[in-house]
Amino acid sequence: MTKARIGVYGMGTMGRALALNIAEKGFPVAVSNRSTGDLPQVVEAAQGLAGDLSAHESIADFLAALERPRSILFMIPSGAPLDQMLADILPLLDKGDLVIDGGNADFNDTRRRSAELTAQGIDFIGMGVSGGEEGARHGPSIMVGGRAETYARIRDIVEAIAARYKGDPCAALLGPDGAGHFVKTVHNGIEYADMQMIAEVYGLLRDAMGWSPDRAAALFSRWNEGPLQSYLIEITGKVLAAADPETGQPMVDVILDRAGQKGTGRWTVIEALKLGQSASTIEAAVAARSWSSMKALRVLGQEQLALPSGPAIDLDDAVLEAALTAAKITAYAQGLSLLQAASEAFDWQIDLARVAEIWRAGCIIRSAILDDIAGAVRDGLPQGSLILAPRFRAPVLGGLPALRKVVAQASAGGVPVPALSGALSYLEVMRRARGTANLIQAQRDFFGAHGFERTDREGQGFHGPWGQGSGQGG
Repeated sequence: MTKARIGVYGMGTMGRALALNIAEKGFPVAVSNRSTGDLPQVVEAAQGLAGDLSAHESIADFLAALERPRSILFMIPSGAPLDQMLADILPLLDKGDLVIDGGNADFNDTRRRSAELTAQGIDFIGMGVSGGEEGARHGPSIMVGGRAETYARIRDIVEAIAARYKGDPCAALLGPDGAGHFVKTVHNGIEYADMQMIAEVYGLLRDAMGWSPDRAAALFSRWNEGPLQSYLIEITGKVLAAADPETGQPMVDVILDRAGQKGTGRWTVIEALKLGQSASTIEAAVAARSWSSMKALRVLGQEQLALPSGPAIDLDDAVLEAALTAAKITAYAQGLSLLQAASEAFDWQIDLARVAEIWRAGCIIRSAILDDIAGAVRDGLPQGSLILAPRFRAPVLGGLPALRKVVAQASAGGVPVPALSGALSYLEVMRRARGTANLIQAQRDFFGAHGFERTDREGQGFHGPWGQGSGQGG
């Protein structure tokens, strides 16, 4: 058998799907797994594909099946399991071999691993892959971080297996070391926000307006034909229309309201705060998932604090659509601002327009809006903000009154909409030239002599006339 161009270690859902995708595109691929019981099934699934796929039970045989210098894609958990795997395999590698981490990795770990392996002569790539099992098998969005000359070795494979938008592969080298995994993290943060805002609209329809899942399904399906067209809106319509085979009830009504999370949303929030950014829509979505896990507390809370009996909520389809559109734009705007801040902090030189382009197909947040986002970035964002881009100013201005109405009625009716509220607060702050931080600066100077800037002269470190403050503060 011809030596394999690449090896894939880890035959879980994503690893298996990617390996079959690689083989289908005509590239010889070798696979292996810690547990070897499923390897025959992978080989059987690869029968008839254009490229050869060979399975190997031992690491030695797996490595021997690869052409040199070897390229190995690891599709295993990126924390301690990957570190242990690297420690085990490193003595078997030669200088010039390439290790690719295709899992959901903390970009800080990716930067560390890149530095450690590069120092030993081993090339390293951190590669974010989005699209779930279906995307991995037939075309994901792929976000790569590493050196250009290293990526050149596998670029043909990556672009061949990636999704395509009007012929353009949804894959790109976005910068060195942790850039790819950071972009994937922010992708997931935007995904959290988008899902939460959709769920909040569903909650309003269900709890405040008395809509059935079928009726809501029809609305989301209709929205998927307009400005909100996206994968998440599409599947929301399908989910709400589905019936439970066992009970005949709407499937969504028999699913426990407790959402899981794997950490990428939290990482987005943590890194945003470390970089002096505040992605309010993502923060709210992460908090909402945490609150959802507190089922027992919420049950007791309803018993002891009682559901509110606020005024009736009356929101038409157009208002909800405009509000959700403005909030969605806000989530993307916050994500792009975070990417720009990280790019500057780590000298990655991320092309934000290219990021939007490779998100247009294959990934979970793929949507019609991304083509316009790519164009807006290439045209130049005023003050680096998507909400001020000429092609987005109209939907933001038009959607702001609708978003305000939705949040106000939800608040009056006691229906929680934390992510929509976060989007509204951000937009209200960013459209107001004079805020209230002057009072905060006065307070900080009073108790901690931190100083402040003045509006009528240049410089810093001015102090107020309140004499000696007391205590120390932040």
